[in-house]
Amino acid sequence: MRIVSLLASATEIVCALGAGEMLVGRSHECDNPEWIKRLPSCSDPAFDVSVSSGEIDREVRRRIHSGEPLYHVHGELIRELRADLLITQSHCEVCAVTPGDVERSCGHGARQLTLSAISLEEIFQSILRISQELGLEDRGNAVVLRERERLDTVREKAAHFERPTVVMLEWTDPLFAMGNWGPELVETANGELLLGKKGEYSAAIPAEQLRDADPQHLIVAPCGFNLERSLREQAVLERYPWWRELQAVRTGHVTFADGNLFFNRSGMTVSQTAEIIAEILHGVSFGETTEGVHWRRIETPVAPDLTPMAERTT
Repeated sequence: MRIVSLLASATEIVCALGAGEMLVGRSHECDNPEWIKRLPSCSDPAFDVSVSSGEIDREVRRRIHSGEPLYHVHGELIRELRADLLITQSHCEVCAVTPGDVERSCGHGARQLTLSAISLEEIFQSILRISQELGLEDRGNAVVLRERERLDTVREKAAHFERPTVVMLEWTDPLFAMGNWGPELVETANGELLLGKKGEYSAAIPAEQLRDADPQHLIVAPCGFNLERSLREQAVLERYPWWRELQAVRTGHVTFADGNLFFNRSGMTVSQTAEIIAEILHGVSFGETTEGVHWRRIETPVAPDLTPMAERTT
């Protein structure tokens, strides 16, 4: 079978099933495992995504309102690759290529498998659906069992610690509280999520909701941003006049993370994301530490010295 995966999480799943050799094409977002980047990219963003998060949000909203595409699918390339199966997603028209994007771009003739996941259970069902499509049901069951056990290990190790309050942000301008399977991962890591709801889409919130929630921990993992790009969002958040008053800021518990590979991807990194959250909240590790690799805690800002100059000692 010849597969073109236009969904990064599906690419991970195909590889986890031991069927990576079936992949002949990928999306521009497919980057895990590393070797997958050698395959031809069959899609691209339809606009410049190197601009600020606020500009990205405005352009996405404009394009959705006007009916313009968010992605370009390279139909001719897909035909040249003689794909038997195309994998897309219908969960979110913003996050990745959808069946509509494919239909607008090419009469591909290949069978299409469309996935949608809003919870951990639906992610596991996606693994099973792909395994059934490829005739690898036993491998699919084994992969799901392994991931469930890995999450159970996180749950057991994190249960020994006090449960801190947490807010996870999926976008910064405007603020989006993380939903979907994110709240389940916080729960697994023994945290109390204050904003965002399990099994519901991530949603924009008034900035004042973050101020009023005042969590002990704030995790910022914007959708589609790697760690380096996520760290640039610190300046966006610091514009709020109350930013330095947040408990998480004052105590040094603001973390920026790789949202692209972990927090926003419904594939084979969800259990590792739960491990990362447990490491952030409780300092517990599951092998090598991931701090500085997949996440980074920003330094606590120094409070201004309000002592009159004449009273300061040298």
